[in-house]
Amino acid sequence: MSLPWLDSNSVAFPPVESALSEPNGLLAAGGDLSIAWLLCAYRQGIFPWYELGQPILWWSPDPRLVLLPECLRVSKSLRKFLKKHRYIITFDNHFSEVMSQCAAAREDSSGSWITEDMQAAYIELHKAGVAHSIAVHSGSELVGGLYGVALGKVFFGESMFSKEPNTSKLALVYLVRHLQHWNFELIDCQISSEHLISLGATQISRNEFLKKIQHLVAFKGRTGFWKLDRKLIVAMDKVKSNAC
Repeated sequence: MSLPWLDSNSVAFPPVESALSEPNGLLAAGGDLSIAWLLCAYRQGIFPWYELGQPILWWSPDPRLVLLPECLRVSKSLRKFLKKHRYIITFDNHFSEVMSQCAAAREDSSGSWITEDMQAAYIELHKAGVAHSIAVHSGSELVGGLYGVALGKVFFGESMFSKEPNTSKLALVYLVRHLQHWNFELIDCQISSEHLISLGATQISRNEFLKKIQHLVAFKGRTGFWKLDRKLIVAMDKVKSNAC
């Protein structure tokens, strides 16, 4: 079966049901990484994922890993860490740096899909108020964080990194606490990850995922520059693990 090639002059994707089963979820190649293409993709449960030297590849895997904000699993040791940590956490102040560190973390392992073109594209999404980051600093050093795309009541997580123990978990807990407060209902984690499953993420079918986001992305989103809510920060040590 040949892979559909997308014309960059026409922002349109084939039906996600036509995605390959091997490799799981590969839907199409081509198009571009403009804001129009990326927003069209996310609204349909599609995301770009490719390595340097490859064409832009678009994916919609089945099953899909998701995290319901109310289902975040916070262990006793993580709760203890939340009470005692002295890190500085910020939203949206260091977007490009967080992306760069996520890319570097993957280059150290098996190569990064967060290419320079990908970074430039998501920085434009960030400037448009749609992509967001959470940064964890120890003094002036960036030691953890994550970034993703927010549409309606869905946060599409893209990548996270950690240079010190628990700093990516710290970023995730702060994100989830705020998303709950802002009435978000779903966090897309894309593909299966033991790390995220240990924190409460679960797999659902692609059909179920698409039904959920079709409804949720239609809501008015929380765009623009995100800031931490000081009241939520004060209550952060009271975050509890919920059984879902």
